[in-house]
Amino acid sequence: MKLTEINLLGIYVAPIALIMAAAWSLFVIFRRATDRFNLLRHVWHPALFELSVYIIFIYCVTLLITGWRS
Repeated sequence: MKLTEINLLGIYVAPIALIMAAAWSLFVIFRRATDRFNLLRHVWHPALFELSVYIIFIYCVTLLITGWRS
């Protein structure tokens, strides 16, 4: 799939905005799970860890949308 602008009710939206929204929803689920089981106490720098996980989610969503081809 080619990443082109998406028309939402007459407004063109960059595909990265939708990818980031999808990654954010995955991140919220991840964040709730880590809070519930108190897993961030094992991490040296929780904010840096969460940023890294969010970037990984963005990368995974992008790979899923584009079809895993290089």
